[in-house]
Amino acid sequence: MPASDLLDGRVAVVTGSTRGIGLAIAQAFAEAGARVMVNGSSSEEAARDVASTLPGGPGAHAGCQADVRSSADVTAMAARVREHFGRCDILVNNAGFTKFIPHENLDELSDGIFDRVVLTNLKGPFVGARTFAPMLREHGDGLIVNISSIAATSAIGSNVAYCASKAGLVNLTKSLARALAPDIRVNAVSPGLADTELTKGFGEYRQRQVDLTPMGRLASTADIAACVLALATTLTFVTGEEISVDGGRLLT
Repeated sequence: MPASDLLDGRVAVVTGSTRGIGLAIAQAFAEAGARVMVNGSSSEEAARDVASTLPGGPGAHAGCQADVRSSADVTAMAARVREHFGRCDILVNNAGFTKFIPHENLDELSDGIFDRVVLTNLKGPFVGARTFAPMLREHGDGLIVNISSIAATSAIGSNVAYCASKAGLVNLTKSLARALAPDIRVNAVSPGLADTELTKGFGEYRQRQVDLTPMGRLASTADIAACVLALATTLTFVTGEEISVDGGRLLT
């Protein structure tokens, strides 16, 4: 089957997909024939603009604004998906938030930052799963992919709250996989530090991660998207698993 037909007829929702990892996932799905709902947290126009650039022709994809921390926003997004596409087969919970704060600097990790990290990275995926589960269940082969991080295992990451939120997300993945089987599979993809515009500003920390990675480089957004695509197309008997895309970083 040609790559462009692998997801023909399927609909995917990718949160936080106006840039970075989410954008790469949306592009991979569109190239495989899926129709995609692009999501951004703050701008409807930005989400629509990205949707218009995806392969598939005019009107194949759509974009919407929704803050994944808000149940009302996610419910409204699900209604938009139902109205525009009539179905949803894949949900990728990619939207996330963090701020670089040294782990030993507990005072800088304020209540506000801690709450925003946990609400975005952990509550958001749960709200997405709860809201989209009825649609994902309709055809008996729904898929949820949660984008976690190797920080969930290593406890090395941008801040203490971020590491904790991603560990919680891996546990949530396993719980949901059991709860939603057999009609919906749930897996987590955990990148190491990714090569994005954001991480280009991480200076010495970024270079240290490259030096500690056996493969000698950071994960590209395409590397991460390829893993998500595999879960949707070929790894169809996999559920409740966490797959690291880190070039061996956890080995060092």
